[in-house]
Amino acid sequence: MKLPPEFTFSQNNLQDFIECPRRFELRYLLRQPWPAIQSQPVLEHEQHLRRGEIFHQMIQQHQIGLPVERISAQAYDQTLLAWWEDYLGSQPHPLPERRFVEHILQTTFGNYRFLAKFDLIAIQPGEKMIIVDWKTGRRKPPRSILSRRIQTRLYPFLLWKCSAALDKTIPYSPEQIEMIYWFTADPLSPEHFPYSQKQAERDGEYLLKLVQEIEQDARTFFPLTSQEQRCSLCVYRSLCNRGITAGSAEDEMDEEVDDERLDIAFDQIGETEF
Repeated sequence: MKLPPEFTFSQNNLQDFIECPRRFELRYLLRQPWPAIQSQPVLEHEQHLRRGEIFHQMIQQHQIGLPVERISAQAYDQTLLAWWEDYLGSQPHPLPERRFVEHILQTTFGNYRFLAKFDLIAIQPGEKMIIVDWKTGRRKPPRSILSRRIQTRLYPFLLWKCSAALDKTIPYSPEQIEMIYWFTADPLSPEHFPYSQKQAERDGEYLLKLVQEIEQDARTFFPLTSQEQRCSLCVYRSLCNRGITAGSAEDEMDEEVDDERLDIAFDQIGETEF
Protein backbone atom coordinates (compact mmCIF):
# COMPACT_ATOMS: atom_id res chain seq x y z
CA MET A 1 0.00 0.00 0.00
CA LYS A 2 1.14 3.53 -0.75
CA LEU A 3 -0.01 6.82 0.66
CA PRO A 4 -2.18 8.73 -1.81
CA PRO A 5 -0.04 11.38 -3.54
CA GLU A 6 -2.38 14.12 -2.31
CA PHE A 7 -2.37 12.88 1.31
CA THR A 8 -2.24 15.75 3.81
CA PHE A 9 -0.91 15.33 7.35
CA SER A 10 -2.78 16.97 10.22
CA GLN A 11 -2.74 16.85 14.00
CA ASN A 12 -5.56 14.29 13.97
CA ASN A 13 -4.05 11.73 11.64
CA LEU A 14 -0.54 12.18 13.05
CA GLN A 15 -1.78 11.77 16.63
CA ASP A 16 -3.68 8.66 15.59
CA PHE A 17 -0.50 7.19 14.10
CA ILE A 18 1.47 7.98 17.24
CA GLU A 19 -1.13 6.27 19.43
CA CYS A 20 -1.81 3.32 17.10
CA PRO A 21 -0.45 2.90 13.55
CA ARG A 22 -3.19 0.37 12.77
CA ARG A 23 -5.87 2.92 13.67
CA PHE A 24 -4.24 5.37 11.26
CA GLU A 25 -4.42 2.78 8.50
CA LEU A 26 -8.02 1.81 9.19
CA ARG A 27 -9.28 5.35 9.47
CA TYR A 28 -7.35 7.33 6.86
CA LEU A 29 -6.19 4.81 4.25
CA LEU A 30 -8.81 2.04 4.28
CA ARG A 31 -11.66 4.37 5.32
CA GLN A 32 -13.03 1.56 7.46
CA PRO A 33 -16.50 2.26 8.91
CA TRP A 34 -16.52 2.35 12.70
CA PRO A 35 -17.82 -0.98 14.04
CA ALA A 36 -18.13 0.10 17.69
CA ILE A 37 -19.09 3.03 19.88
CA GLN A 38 -16.21 5.06 21.27
CA SER A 39 -17.14 5.32 24.94
CA GLN A 40 -19.91 4.87 27.50
CA PRO A 41 -22.39 6.25 28.31
CA VAL A 42 -23.11 6.94 24.65
CA LEU A 43 -25.68 9.72 25.00
CA GLU A 44 -23.61 11.63 27.54
CA HIS A 45 -20.52 11.35 25.36
CA GLU A 46 -22.38 12.61 22.28
CA GLN A 47 -23.87 15.49 24.27
CA HIS A 48 -20.44 16.54 25.48
CA LEU A 49 -19.03 16.55 21.96
CA ARG A 50 -22.04 18.53 20.75
CA ARG A 51 -21.49 21.13 23.47
CA GLY A 52 -17.88 21.43 22.40
CA GLU A 53 -18.91 22.01 18.80
CA ILE A 54 -21.45 24.70 19.72
CA PHE A 55 -18.99 26.32 22.14
CA HIS A 56 -16.38 26.68 19.40
CA GLN A 57 -19.00 28.22 17.12
CA MET A 58 -19.98 30.71 19.84
CA ILE A 59 -16.36 31.77 20.35
CA GLN A 60 -15.90 32.12 16.60
CA GLN A 61 -18.91 34.43 16.44
CA HIS A 62 -17.63 36.47 19.38
CA GLN A 63 -14.17 36.84 17.87
CA ILE A 64 -15.60 38.22 14.62
CA GLY A 65 -17.64 40.79 16.51
CA LEU A 66 -21.20 39.51 16.90
CA PRO A 67 -23.07 40.87 19.96
CA VAL A 68 -22.60 38.88 23.17
CA GLU A 69 -26.34 38.87 23.90
CA ARG A 70 -27.12 37.27 20.56
CA ILE A 71 -24.45 34.61 21.01
CA SER A 72 -25.43 33.83 24.60
CA ALA A 73 -28.89 32.74 23.46
CA GLN A 74 -27.28 29.67 21.86
CA ALA A 75 -26.26 28.23 25.25
CA TYR A 76 -28.96 25.56 25.44
CA ASP A 77 -28.05 24.09 28.86
CA GLN A 78 -26.35 25.10 32.10
CA THR A 79 -23.05 23.41 31.27
CA LEU A 80 -22.67 25.28 27.99
CA LEU A 81 -23.76 28.53 29.64
CA ALA A 82 -21.14 28.05 32.37
CA TRP A 83 -18.44 27.48 29.74
CA TRP A 84 -19.54 30.61 27.90
CA GLU A 85 -19.54 32.76 31.04
CA ASP A 86 -16.10 31.42 32.00
CA TYR A 87 -14.82 32.29 28.53
CA LEU A 88 -16.19 35.84 28.74
CA GLY A 89 -14.68 36.33 32.18
CA SER A 90 -11.30 34.66 31.77
CA GLN A 91 -10.29 34.48 28.12
CA PRO A 92 -6.57 35.00 27.50
CA HIS A 93 -5.67 38.67 27.33
CA PRO A 94 -4.43 40.99 26.21
CA LEU A 95 -4.48 39.55 22.71
CA PRO A 96 -3.48 41.55 19.62
CA GLU A 97 -6.45 42.95 17.72
CA ARG A 98 -5.60 41.54 14.30
CA ARG A 99 -7.15 38.07 14.37
CA PHE A 100 -7.72 35.08 12.14
CA VAL A 101 -10.57 32.90 13.44
CA GLU A 102 -11.05 29.22 12.52
CA HIS A 103 -8.25 29.67 10.01
CA ILE A 104 -6.61 26.91 8.00
CA LEU A 105 -2.92 26.99 7.15
CA GLN A 106 -1.25 24.49 4.88
CA THR A 107 2.22 24.15 3.48
CA THR A 108 4.64 21.67 1.94
CA PHE A 109 7.65 20.69 4.02
CA GLY A 110 10.14 18.04 2.96
CA ASN A 111 7.87 17.09 0.03
CA TYR A 112 5.01 16.37 2.45
CA ARG A 113 1.84 18.34 2.83
CA PHE A 114 0.81 19.58 6.29
CA LEU A 115 -2.42 21.28 7.35
CA ALA A 116 -3.79 22.76 10.57
CA LYS A 117 -7.06 24.43 11.48
CA PHE A 118 -6.47 27.12 14.11
CA ASP A 119 -9.16 28.24 16.54
CA LEU A 120 -7.54 31.68 16.74
CA ILE A 121 -4.38 33.40 15.55
CA ALA A 122 -3.82 36.87 17.01
CA ILE A 123 -1.13 39.02 15.43
CA GLN A 124 0.69 42.14 16.56
CA PRO A 125 2.18 43.09 13.16
CA GLY A 126 5.95 42.91 13.16
CA GLU A 127 6.09 41.78 16.79
CA LYS A 128 4.33 38.54 17.70
CA MET A 129 1.85 35.86 16.70
CA ILE A 130 -0.26 34.05 19.30
CA ILE A 131 -2.17 30.81 18.78
CA VAL A 132 -5.14 30.19 21.08
CA ASP A 133 -6.83 26.80 21.21
CA TRP A 134 -10.02 26.25 23.20
CA LYS A 135 -10.20 22.86 24.93
CA THR A 136 -13.50 21.39 26.13
CA GLY A 137 -12.29 18.07 27.56
CA ARG A 138 -13.66 16.96 30.91
CA ARG A 139 -10.25 17.29 32.50
CA LYS A 140 -7.26 19.52 31.93
CA PRO A 141 -4.33 17.34 30.83
CA PRO A 142 -1.03 17.73 32.70
CA ARG A 143 1.39 20.12 31.03
CA SER A 144 3.81 17.24 30.46
CA ILE A 145 1.20 15.49 28.30
CA LEU A 146 0.26 18.67 26.44
CA SER A 147 3.90 19.31 25.59
CA ARG A 148 4.10 15.90 23.90
CA ARG A 149 0.89 16.24 21.90
CA ILE A 150 1.47 16.61 18.19
CA GLN A 151 -0.69 19.75 18.15
CA THR A 152 1.78 21.54 20.42
CA ARG A 153 4.56 20.76 17.96
CA LEU A 154 2.77 21.07 14.62
CA TYR A 155 0.80 24.29 15.13
CA PRO A 156 3.61 26.69 16.10
CA PHE A 157 5.88 25.12 13.49
CA LEU A 158 3.30 25.49 10.74
CA LEU A 159 2.49 29.07 11.76
CA TRP A 160 6.18 29.94 11.65
CA LYS A 161 6.51 28.41 8.19
CA CYS A 162 3.42 30.29 6.95
CA SER A 163 3.94 33.55 8.88
CA ALA A 164 4.84 35.58 5.79
CA ALA A 165 1.45 34.72 4.28
CA LEU A 166 -0.32 36.34 7.25
CA ASP A 167 1.98 39.30 7.86
CA LYS A 168 4.64 40.54 5.48
CA THR A 169 5.89 43.21 7.91
CA ILE A 170 9.00 41.25 8.89
CA PRO A 171 10.36 37.71 8.66
CA TYR A 172 9.08 36.20 11.91
CA SER A 173 11.36 34.15 14.12
CA PRO A 174 10.05 31.21 16.19
CA GLU A 175 10.67 33.29 19.33
CA GLN A 176 7.87 35.63 18.21
CA ILE A 177 5.32 32.80 18.32
CA GLU A 178 3.42 31.48 21.33
CA MET A 179 0.70 28.86 21.76
CA ILE A 180 -1.97 29.09 24.48
CA TYR A 181 -4.39 26.37 25.53
CA TRP A 182 -7.54 27.51 27.36
CA PHE A 183 -9.66 24.93 29.20
CA THR A 184 -13.32 24.84 30.12
CA ALA A 185 -12.26 22.43 32.87
CA ASP A 186 -9.87 25.02 34.36
CA PRO A 187 -10.55 28.42 32.78
CA LEU A 188 -8.30 30.38 35.14
CA SER A 189 -5.22 28.30 34.33
CA PRO A 190 -4.38 28.41 30.62
CA GLU A 191 -1.16 26.78 29.50
CA HIS A 192 1.36 28.90 27.61
CA PHE A 193 3.97 27.40 25.29
CA PRO A 194 6.50 29.96 24.00
CA TYR A 195 8.31 28.86 20.85
CA SER A 196 12.02 29.00 19.97
CA GLN A 197 14.42 28.39 17.11
CA LYS A 198 15.77 25.29 18.82
CA GLN A 199 12.28 23.88 19.31
CA ALA A 200 11.36 24.65 15.69
CA GLU A 201 14.40 22.72 14.48
CA ARG A 202 13.50 19.77 16.71
CA ASP A 203 9.89 19.87 15.55
CA GLY A 204 10.83 19.96 11.88
CA GLU A 205 13.08 16.93 12.31
CA TYR A 206 10.41 15.13 14.33
CA LEU A 207 7.64 15.74 11.80
CA LEU A 208 9.76 14.51 8.90
CA LYS A 209 10.79 11.41 10.83
CA LEU A 210 7.17 10.73 11.73
CA VAL A 211 5.84 10.90 8.18
CA GLN A 212 8.76 8.79 6.96
CA GLU A 213 7.75 6.14 9.51
CA ILE A 214 4.23 6.28 8.11
CA GLU A 215 5.56 5.79 4.58
CA GLN A 216 7.63 2.84 5.75
CA ASP A 217 4.66 1.20 7.46
CA ALA A 218 2.58 1.76 4.33
CA ARG A 219 5.12 -0.33 2.42
CA THR A 220 5.10 -3.10 5.04
CA PHE A 221 2.33 -3.13 7.68
CA PHE A 222 0.80 -0.90 10.35
CA PRO A 223 1.21 -2.56 13.78
CA LEU A 224 -1.31 -2.44 16.61
CA THR A 225 -0.45 -0.31 19.60
CA SER A 226 1.41 -2.09 22.39
CA GLN A 227 -0.51 -0.01 24.96
CA GLU A 228 -3.71 -2.03 25.03
CA GLN A 229 -5.39 0.26 27.58
CA ARG A 230 -5.93 2.68 24.70
CA CYS A 231 -8.07 0.15 22.86
CA SER A 232 -11.06 0.48 25.18
CA LEU A 233 -11.65 3.98 23.78
CA CYS A 234 -11.03 3.04 20.13
CA VAL A 235 -13.93 2.44 17.75
CA TYR A 236 -11.94 -0.30 16.00
CA ARG A 237 -11.23 -2.40 19.12
CA SER A 238 -13.55 -5.28 18.12
CA LEU A 239 -12.13 -5.34 14.60
CA CYS A 240 -8.66 -5.78 16.09
CA ASN A 241 -9.79 -8.34 18.70
CA ARG A 242 -8.94 -5.90 21.46
CA GLY A 243 -12.27 -6.06 23.31
CA ILE A 244 -15.95 -5.33 22.80
CA THR A 245 -17.01 -3.17 25.75
CA ALA A 246 -16.43 0.56 25.41
CA GLY A 247 -14.39 2.39 28.01
CA SER A 248 -15.79 5.17 30.15
CA ALA A 249 -15.90 8.72 28.82
CA GLU A 250 -14.33 9.73 32.13
CA ASP A 251 -11.13 7.97 31.03
CA GLU A 252 -10.71 10.19 27.98
CA MET A 253 -8.03 12.81 28.45
CA ASP A 254 -8.82 14.66 25.23
CA GLU A 255 -12.56 14.57 24.65
CA GLU A 256 -12.59 17.06 21.84
CA VAL A 257 -14.47 17.83 18.67
CA ASP A 258 -12.48 16.26 15.84
CA ASP A 259 -12.38 18.55 12.82
CA GLU A 260 -11.93 15.63 10.46
CA ARG A 261 -15.18 14.06 11.68
CA LEU A 262 -17.20 17.19 11.03
CA ASP A 263 -18.72 18.33 7.77
CA ILE A 264 -16.66 21.50 7.58
CA ALA A 265 -17.66 24.10 5.03
CA PHE A 266 -14.10 24.96 4.05
CA ASP A 267 -15.25 27.64 1.63
CA GLN A 268 -16.63 29.55 4.63
CA ILE A 269 -13.41 29.35 6.65
CA GLY A 270 -10.28 31.39 6.07
CA GLU A 271 -7.54 29.37 4.42
CA THR A 272 -3.94 30.23 3.63
CA GLU A 273 -1.60 28.10 1.55
CA PHE A 274 2.11 28.82 1.62
